[in-house]
Amino acid sequence: MPETRAVEPLSRAVLEEIGMTWHTDSDGSSYIGEELVEVSEAEAEAYYAAANALYDMCVEAAGVVIAERRYTELGIPSNIIELIEGSWERDDLHLYGRFDLAGGLDGLPIKLIEFNADTPTSLFETAIIQWALLKANAMDETRQFNNLHEMLKENFRRLITRDHPLDEFGARYAREKILLSSVSQLPEDERTVRYLQQIAHEAGFLTDFCYLHEAGFTTDEGVFNRDSQLADFWFKLFPWEDIAADELDLTRLLSKMVTRGRTRILNPAYTLLFQSKGILKILYDLYPDSPYLLPTDFSPLPGIEQVGKTMFGREGANVRILAADGRDLQGTDGPYAHHKPVYQARARFAQDASGRNYQAGVFYVWEACGLGFRRGGAILDDTSKFVGHMVV
Repeated sequence: MPETRAVEPLSRAVLEEIGMTWHTDSDGSSYIGEELVEVSEAEAEAYYAAANALYDMCVEAAGVVIAERRYTELGIPSNIIELIEGSWERDDLHLYGRFDLAGGLDGLPIKLIEFNADTPTSLFETAIIQWALLKANAMDETRQFNNLHEMLKENFRRLITRDHPLDEFGARYAREKILLSSVSQLPEDERTVRYLQQIAHEAGFLTDFCYLHEAGFTTDEGVFNRDSQLADFWFKLFPWEDIAADELDLTRLLSKMVTRGRTRILNPAYTLLFQSKGILKILYDLYPDSPYLLPTDFSPLPGIEQVGKTMFGREGANVRILAADGRDLQGTDGPYAHHKPVYQARARFAQDASGRNYQAGVFYVWEACGLGFRRGGAILDDTSKFVGHMVV
């Protein structure tokens, strides 16, 4: 059973003051847990090692998909392949992603559940809220596996420097313009993007924010803000698979823009390969002996308890837990049923005395750099809670 330590929660007034307005779930309960998971130094190091190893494996798997053109297996729309291959060939920088992991506590083995590589949530909670909980409770706020803020700042700088010293480039990075966008009327997405804007500003860039529908595009130049200023980089918190499926004209325009124009897009289109849960099957084929991977296939796995999910989906929607004989044990509805299914052996999660599961989320920004937990039922859906941690 995970060891937890009760803390005085941040008040709703404080949460709203720092911009977190999604602090209360629809049933009136707090979205932020009122305790911290105690993680040993060895457990934190194991999460760090797992995420680093998994990222390297994902890169290898994506290279295989591209070389063998196995896009259909991953449910990748054909109209976005050119964008994927172009961003891969240019080695465009992957700004950040989040690995969802079972185990790692109570001696349970760490297992990859999925990689949220394109539009991961919980960034603000992981970087700011759990740190604030330690500080507000007069605890040592450095006692976390959490240098996410600083690593994001360094990755913004790597857009110019890659991994070379800053002094080789002088102040060039400070002249670059980054435009960041989210969908309107989604407070969590907007706060996440404005937080990223703050970090980019701290890194020395010129920054601006606009909603997705306010951005302008031309094939020969790039992406523009509301004042018709051209951006060198554009970060959009909007899924690539939705752009490919619902924004056909924009997909065609972006395919031309990235070869002719100046603007580079974050996260790059190749992250859609990581985001597809079909990559789990490719990973298992390539690394069947990896301690971090679960048996996975595009057809039901014979004779074992497993989880069926769609290639693309969020917040536990359209997930089924299947018994070894194929019976449905539990499932959720959702808007992603049109995507192809993938089947993964069921992992063991650490559970508390109430039977609630704890799933680790480890952010990857050039390397693993931030840990937080989701707590909920057998299927971690949009009712699950965010729970911070402390290293003991």
